[in-house]
Amino acid sequence: MEGKTVIVTGAASGIGKAVAQLFAKAGANVVVSDIHEPDGIQLTQEINIAGGKASFFRTDVAVATEMKVLVDFAVSTYGKLDIAVNNAGIGGEQNPIADMSIEGWERVISVNLNSLFYGMKYQIAAMLASGGGNIINVSSILGAVGFAGSAGYSAAKHGVIGLTQTAALEYAAQNIRANAVGPGFIDTPLLNALDAQMKSQLVAMHPIGRLGKSEEVAELIFWLGSDKSSFVNGSYYPIDGGYLAK
Repeated sequence: MEGKTVIVTGAASGIGKAVAQLFAKAGANVVVSDIHEPDGIQLTQEINIAGGKASFFRTDVAVATEMKVLVDFAVSTYGKLDIAVNNAGIGGEQNPIADMSIEGWERVISVNLNSLFYGMKYQIAAMLASGGGNIINVSSILGAVGFAGSAGYSAAKHGVIGLTQTAALEYAAQNIRANAVGPGFIDTPLLNALDAQMKSQLVAMHPIGRLGKSEEVAELIFWLGSDKSSFVNGSYYPIDGGYLAK
């Protein structure tokens, strides 16, 4: 990874933070992107103090122009863009379809799906300009199955896989790979709002008997971003403790 430039969205916490730390440790130039500025700046400082190379850029991934400026920042700061990890997302409104608000639906689709199109549109253009690149999109186990009360989230995460596969087909001949990962329920700040009983119920859904760790997902993303996965393209990798095997 030495000398390669990586954008990580949603990098201030959870999976994104673990990804940014892992790429930085391996020698990459990491653009830490998040809407939560204080946490993003703190992570950037921690990486640089530890001897890595990182820059923070505040981005609302649901705004197309901000995604373009993010890519421009990465290229102007480090000379090129090699890898993009599109990780930012929200859980969104929890309601049955008939009760879900239009605003709730539009918000989760905007943050969890539209943002990936915006990102890839500008990331791919930058990668083509420098001879190729690698995109890893964070979907979910709910990109493969439904989940009662999460219609918007599940629909968006299904869409992420289709978008990823299409990009792989369109740009494989131009040295750009695109793959998606599907985490199960990971013990991140997104789950902090849940009480102990609900967390226990989530644990029971995973045959391995626990929630996943951000660092475990980061290892898979890192492998997909490396040359060791050079023949992997257009794939979807669940990382779910057996959730989808049931």
